[in-house]
Amino acid sequence: MAEQTTLGEELLDNPEMEDTSTVERCLTFQAGDLILYISTRHVIEILNNYSITNLPLVPPYIKGIINLRGQVLPVVDIQMRMGKSEAECGGGTCIIVLDIDSVSLGIIVDSVRQVIDIDLKNVRPIPLKRQQKLLDGMVTMEDGSVFMSVDCQALAKAQY
Repeated sequence: MAEQTTLGEELLDNPEMEDTSTVERCLTFQAGDLILYISTRHVIEILNNYSITNLPLVPPYIKGIINLRGQVLPVVDIQMRMGKSEAECGGGTCIIVLDIDSVSLGIIVDSVRQVIDIDLKNVRPIPLKRQQKLLDGMVTMEDGSVFMSVDCQALAKAQY
């Protein structure tokens, strides 16, 4: 009589099969001297060469609004939102359109890098003296580079 195993038993018996429940697909991007990442489940699209309409009487980190297929979205300079200097518009500058808990907005970044898988078990808290308002974790990659996690909830809760 042949022995039957369930998929769950097979996973437990085979150490080579990796547990992917803590692996998150993330978009990495450059903002100033930081490499940041955000879960791809929040990313709607990436825009290049998009016209931003300035608004009066808004905080300086709000660069204005864009009309994206009839939807008006605020555009935030993520560097300024973190208390750093204003992003310089260059060849790679783009807007990442996000949807976080039904809040849509765009963030200006210096450049988009790539989509990678990040094991959330490897994400560590940011040391208190370096903690930023919009960053909630950091991960060291195999090559020694450090990527910082954008706190999506804090970004979405900000008053625009």
